[in-house]
Amino acid sequence: MSTQVSAVVSAQRVALRCEGLVKRFADVTAVDGLDLKVFGGECFGLLGPNGAGKTTTVEILEGLTMPDEGEVELLGQRWNSSDDRALRERIGVQLQETQLAEKVTVVETLRLFRSFYKRGHSVEEVIRTVALEEKRNARVGKLSGGQKQRLAVACALVSDPELLFLDEPTTGLDPQARLSLWDIVEKFRDGGGTILLTTHYMEEAARLCDRVAIMDHGKVIALGTPAELIESLGADQVIEFSVATALTNDDALTNLPAVKHLHKRAEIYALTVSEIGVALPALLAEIKQQQSEVVTLTTHQATLEDVFVSLTGRMLRDG
Repeated sequence: MSTQVSAVVSAQRVALRCEGLVKRFADVTAVDGLDLKVFGGECFGLLGPNGAGKTTTVEILEGLTMPDEGEVELLGQRWNSSDDRALRERIGVQLQETQLAEKVTVVETLRLFRSFYKRGHSVEEVIRTVALEEKRNARVGKLSGGQKQRLAVACALVSDPELLFLDEPTTGLDPQARLSLWDIVEKFRDGGGTILLTTHYMEEAARLCDRVAIMDHGKVIALGTPAELIESLGADQVIEFSVATALTNDDALTNLPAVKHLHKRAEIYALTVSEIGVALPALLAEIKQQQSEVVTLTTHQATLEDVFVSLTGRMLRDG
């Protein structure tokens, strides 16, 4: 399935391209020689912890921040003062933090944003798309967090964009509000739109994205479909456990049968394994051999979080 996705994507036009992107802030390099290609009709995810350079990258691509080095091309055009307006007519932008006037109503807010563009959806159509019909006359300040995020996405959709930027659109939302936004994103992609999505939620990337670039310290450290990246671990499952007394020989765990990788975070051990039925009995025997005992033990299918841990030794949310 992942091979089919890659073949389809490779045959499509390039909707977004950047090469050698660099951005420095004083002595900090936020983006470090970044190369990306996003193809028309795909949802492309930038996945990484806070501070990885995702938002700075997106702000450069959106034309909000100038890079120190590198090139950016969107929909066959480059940011240029002579045709910036034409390009902005073709993209939609939802910022990580969108500040809207709190005493203005939903419908008034969308009418304002619609007035910025020569063409686009009707206000009522966008309100239906983001399921805010019952809140159309409510003031922005009275909306819940999830409703405000849906309104922010509606403001980005009102121009009927070809390319949509979503910067961590579900951060801080409850599960139900997150699912509502996922539905909006999927409908936009199913209609032929292209999406660049930043997130540090691995389940969000796995659900929405056709391809994912994992970023760390301003660089792409892995790129592929979610399935391809998980397959790169060479293992299907992860065993996480803690013990009553510290183990005297952690290296012995990596030599257990079917164990591919060991990561330890605080008091929690995580073993990536190819055959849990082989690895688990061997693990329990090793813990007993080292004169300790299990306090907690859980297993789960390998995820993009585990890919990041295997590459960096840190969790996605560590920052």
